[in-house]
Amino acid sequence: MKVTALAAHTPEAVRAALVARGWDAQPAWFAASGVRPLAVILEDITDAEREALVHWGAKAGADVLTGVGWGLVVAAASRLAPLARPDRVPAGLERLGADLGRVLAAHAEPPQAWEIAGQQVVLDHPVIVGILNVTPDSFSDGGRFVAVDRAIAQAERLIADGCELLDVGGESTRPGAAAVAVDDEIARVVPVIEQLARRRLGPISVDTRRAPVARAAIAAGAAVVNDVAGLAFDPELTPVVADAGVGAILMHMRGTPDTMDSLATYRHVAAEVAAELGQAAARAEQGGVARERIVVDPGFGFAKRPEQNFRLLDELASVVALGYPVAVGPSRKRFLGHATGRPVEDRDRATAVACALAWERGARVFRVHDAAVAREALQVACATTSSR
Repeated sequence: MKVTALAAHTPEAVRAALVARGWDAQPAWFAASGVRPLAVILEDITDAEREALVHWGAKAGADVLTGVGWGLVVAAASRLAPLARPDRVPAGLERLGADLGRVLAAHAEPPQAWEIAGQQVVLDHPVIVGILNVTPDSFSDGGRFVAVDRAIAQAERLIADGCELLDVGGESTRPGAAAVAVDDEIARVVPVIEQLARRRLGPISVDTRRAPVARAAIAAGAAVVNDVAGLAFDPELTPVVADAGVGAILMHMRGTPDTMDSLATYRHVAAEVAAELGQAAARAEQGGVARERIVVDPGFGFAKRPEQNFRLLDELASVVALGYPVAVGPSRKRFLGHATGRPVEDRDRATAVACALAWERGARVFRVHDAAVAREALQVACATTSSR
């Protein structure tokens, strides 16, 4: 008898082993996904549900740990699947179905496309979004692209280096940044967006928290609204996004750029960020934003300390399990400097590594300053998961 260990962190190893032994590609993929282990935490469960969970785990061969009001289950996805089926769920665990079904669906078949205004962004490869800050005070490139001609030249470089979208921002959201007047923000972003749209450089995203800015940017040609506040800062922004039929990136942040650093308190950062993003996405859908237009972003660097950012990056699966496409924006952030000792202008290599790690953990949209370096890292990361 010969024993060979297979990689457990990816379904690719099991899929490849099955294909090498005669299985067809698609059944091999679904089987590999089914036997891949999942860990889920169940909260707000009753004592009766807790007992039912322990009893089911003993019969199903799943690892179950419990405490007052919670249960943690580790098992292959195929063993968890009956808990999400009304006709097979054990007595006492009926409340699990809907939420567990969503997690299992995201695990087996993540979103394949993102709908934005006028087109569909396919997510079978890393989608790079180029950062174009037209502000005098952004943390990395403030003041460099304030003039429209310089902004257009930078946009052309970003597109040439592999960006599929351009994200235009007129308000700095660096830690401690003060708010910008709405009219000033509009005056910064609209001329640039108009010129980008005229030259067919894009699609274009506008990075804003405010409804009047988003409305003006959409009229100028923006196809996406990227809100660092997850549509929570301005109540009028949700109907603007919904009525325009544009894409939406909902980022996680607590407080405002001026107060967020004081709110970086978590017991389990990945689980809490995922829960708060799920609530933001649910509010957006209730406000009329179509699910297929929503992307969620864990908000690296926003209301998170360095160690929390790294934990969130490693545990990105909690956010991916929400079932929406995931965007990440680690570009040149402080936590990368914390690990490398590099100043802000020398963090593009670290950014590329963070993006590659995020791709392996399920992210599909990457917001960066230097597209060329990130593209190469993502091409290598993508190549390890391309056999499907």
